[in-house]
Amino acid sequence: MSQNKKNINVENVLKTPVEDQKVELVERKGIGHPDTIADGLAETVSQALSQEYLNRYGEVMHHNTDETQIAAGSSCPKIGGGEVIKPIYILLVGRATTSIGDEQFPAEKIALKAARKYLKEHFNHLDTEGDIIIDSKLGQSSAELREVFERDSIPKSNDTSFGVGYAPFSETEKLVYQTERYLYNLRNEIPAIGEDIKVMGLRNNETISLTIAQATVSSELDDIDHYKNILNEIKNNVHDMAVKKTEIPIEIDINKADNIEKGNIYQTVTGTSAEMGDDGSVGRGNRSNGLITPNRPMSIEATSGKNPVSHIGKIYNILSTEIANQISNEVDEIREVYVRLLSQIGQPINEPKCVSVQTIPHKGENIKQIQPTIESIVEDKLDNINKISKKVINGEIKTF
Repeated sequence: MSQNKKNINVENVLKTPVEDQKVELVERKGIGHPDTIADGLAETVSQALSQEYLNRYGEVMHHNTDETQIAAGSSCPKIGGGEVIKPIYILLVGRATTSIGDEQFPAEKIALKAARKYLKEHFNHLDTEGDIIIDSKLGQSSAELREVFERDSIPKSNDTSFGVGYAPFSETEKLVYQTERYLYNLRNEIPAIGEDIKVMGLRNNETISLTIAQATVSSELDDIDHYKNILNEIKNNVHDMAVKKTEIPIEIDINKADNIEKGNIYQTVTGTSAEMGDDGSVGRGNRSNGLITPNRPMSIEATSGKNPVSHIGKIYNILSTEIANQISNEVDEIREVYVRLLSQIGQPINEPKCVSVQTIPHKGENIKQIQPTIESIVEDKLDNINKISKKVINGEIKTF
């Protein structure tokens, strides 16, 4: 192990690569899952505030919108119809800079508009006028954090925290991620597919099993047989997609809680289970790379909604993943790489307290030969850390 003046530590680790482990678990909560709805709204509100701050003042002011909550409603879905009885309640919670000098900034107005637009764009059957109630409680940012935020041209870390990233994705991780994305897009061809999709992947030795919870839209169903046919069509489509991605045998199960004989099926009015019992919170679902991966190190930070300028919970989780991906792509000698970045509150975000790069090289490779390349990649990413803020604000980087 070595350490240089930028606090970069590079070391080999004695660890079994994920794809050599007997059991691997991977999960993705889709765009319509209540937890991911909360993530999406929190991130959308942060982007909208950041853009408006830039438009008015030429810089992003301090804010965090990462406490958004979804309180489930109630509904009566039925084949061929159904209705929402009690609307889904959405509470946009966080802090924002609401006054600049003598001028008041309409943070809540901007937040509400952005949230409603997001829901309209991402859900085909959700009535944003009647099926949901959106409330906003964005309080004024604390004076101490605003002072840290505004101190110099190089942003200062607003917390002592860490971010974690790794690369490359395993075949199971890729397949789980791609399955949800595939089904979300397939809903435009099969209208009965709802946006609430959860994919749980298990690789056990040389077999991958996908357990899919797929909400359907009751108004798009003709009868039980139609429902069964749709699930079979989904299963066949996923299987055809999967065999193009991996040579590992695939097993697929969909909506295992159904009791077809009693007519109990996974149907919704709006396409999301938030209409009838499933609450949601920011940070309870996918990590910033879009997956939940218990075989890998993870940060429990809620990335979505945190300010994109100085909040380490966002910036370092994104940056560590970018560093890991670049190392994986450019250093052929490495099989897996894990990156951890530690901040210290009040210190420049491009000067971490520690950068830990742990590598699992291919057999026979010498870490000393590739260490300079790794350090160069890390230094370049730190020197250009402000690019992350711009990409996040412009929606070029996903956080869920």
